[in-house]
Amino acid sequence: MRRVVVTGMGMITTLGCGVKDNWKNLISNTSGIKLIDSFKTDDLPSKVGGTISDDIINNNFSDKDKRKMDKFILYSLIAAEEAIKNSGWIINDDNKASRSGVIVGSGIGGLSTIYDNSILLEKSGARKISPFFIPSSLINLASGQVSIKYNFKGPNHSTVTACASGAHAIGDSFRIIQLNKADVMVAGGAEAAICRIGIAGFCALRALSTKFNNDPKDASRPFDKDRDGFVMGDGAGTLILEEYEHAKKRNADILVEIIGYGSSGDAHHITSPPDDGNGAKRCVLSALNDAKKSPEDIGYINAHGTSTPLNDAAETRAIKRVFGDAAYRVAISSTKSMIGHAMGGSGAVEAVAAIKSIETGIIHPTLNYEYPDPNCDLDYVPNTARQKDVNVALSNSFGFGGQNACLVLRKYRE
Repeated sequence: MRRVVVTGMGMITTLGCGVKDNWKNLISNTSGIKLIDSFKTDDLPSKVGGTISDDIINNNFSDKDKRKMDKFILYSLIAAEEAIKNSGWIINDDNKASRSGVIVGSGIGGLSTIYDNSILLEKSGARKISPFFIPSSLINLASGQVSIKYNFKGPNHSTVTACASGAHAIGDSFRIIQLNKADVMVAGGAEAAICRIGIAGFCALRALSTKFNNDPKDASRPFDKDRDGFVMGDGAGTLILEEYEHAKKRNADILVEIIGYGSSGDAHHITSPPDDGNGAKRCVLSALNDAKKSPEDIGYINAHGTSTPLNDAAETRAIKRVFGDAAYRVAISSTKSMIGHAMGGSGAVEAVAAIKSIETGIIHPTLNYEYPDPNCDLDYVPNTARQKDVNVALSNSFGFGGQNACLVLRKYRE
């Protein structure tokens, strides 16, 4: 089976635009969660989120672009541009184009565009609806717009598995290269669902944190006893996956190697995981078996860690069931503690964070872990970044509908 390496990365979150700024803030224990001020929240139980400044969009795109594409597509283009530039991959002939593909996932897609156009339709009539409304809203247009901009003519689709979309996009791209269907894949996820209807919908599910509206930075607290729901976050992450010999031949800078991918279904409930974490357990085992690694080989787990009472306890149980006594020795942290839950973008953003831990030997902390929960009693790297040499990392993503994805990443060696 062909080896697959990562040669480029890009990301945008509430903590900044670009991998460098995001990583600096993550290892500095910085929270990007803030009060939402872009729309009315007085009747919403949750008023906080990991929002991204409109200045970033305004500085990177024309008014025409903003009319034609929802923010989740624009975020995807920003992350893809950084990753592609970082990788140095340039397409200058049809063969290269046909061997280069794109998979960008999203959980919800153009939700704010759908919401705004629904209001416009009722207020002003059908003639006011833009011809770009549908293409701006469709989830697959993130992959479509990236491929159009960069002339990537290989395999192209989008994954839609809620919170696991970005991880599934990376895993599916990994398989495509392994199976010799492409040499290079742009893979990741994007989300821009912080809008009035998005917050209202997740509040109706009682999924969001509501206790910390007066202290937004304290709201996302994975594995902490006082956690009361997740915090929505916008953003995108992108990796450039490449066949190993292809990358070596062009002297690309190889960041890490992807060595395992697992997926599973809970077959349990539309939003809640099973208490025993069975689906997550099987997903982790599948990824480890694919990587030919034992639990003892894993030095770091970038957890799904949503800050919901059910998920964090179930993920902890799953880790214990797979790792046994080693569960108490592995370092675990949640990126969502600082950026919120980017849903379809989270798996890709968190894969970037796991790769940076392998690269730098630093594990970012789980912020706001203050009051231990007896059901969450592992090493969550609380509140302060930690120096640790990481050879192999696991990244977990578990989505609504019981759709799970896990990635195993290894420090590069020839």
